[in-house]
Amino acid sequence: MSKTITSKIELQVELDENRVPEKLNWSAEDGGIKNEEAKAIMLSVWDSKAQETLKIDLWTKDMPVDEMKQFFHQTLVTMSDTFLRATQDEKMTATMRDFCDYFAEKLELKK
Repeated sequence: MSKTITSKIELQVELDENRVPEKLNWSAEDGGIKNEEAKAIMLSVWDSKAQETLKIDLWTKDMPVDEMKQFFHQTLVTMSDTFLRATQDEKMTATMRDFCDYFAEKLELKK
C-alpha cells in the first residue's frame, strides 16, 4: 500500500462592511507560497455528482481594469494549455488559442 500525501491550499478574504473583498491572500506551502497577496482569484471545482462546475470569482475593489483584462487573457491561455494536457485534443486547443489571440488583439493587450 502506498503512502498518501495531503497538501493544503488556503485562501483568505478580507471583506469591507458591504462584504466586498478588500484583501486577498493565499498560501500553498508545498509550493513555497505563504500568505501572498493577490488582487483576483478564480477557482473552479467540478462537482461530479451534479455534473456541473462550482465557481468562486473574487477580486479586490482596487483591482485596476487593465490588470483584470490581462488576468482574464492569461487565464484563458493557461486554460487552453490545461485543456490540451487533459484531453490531448490538439484541434480544439488550436481553436482556443486562436480565440485567445483574438481576445488579446481586441483588448489591445499584445503589442
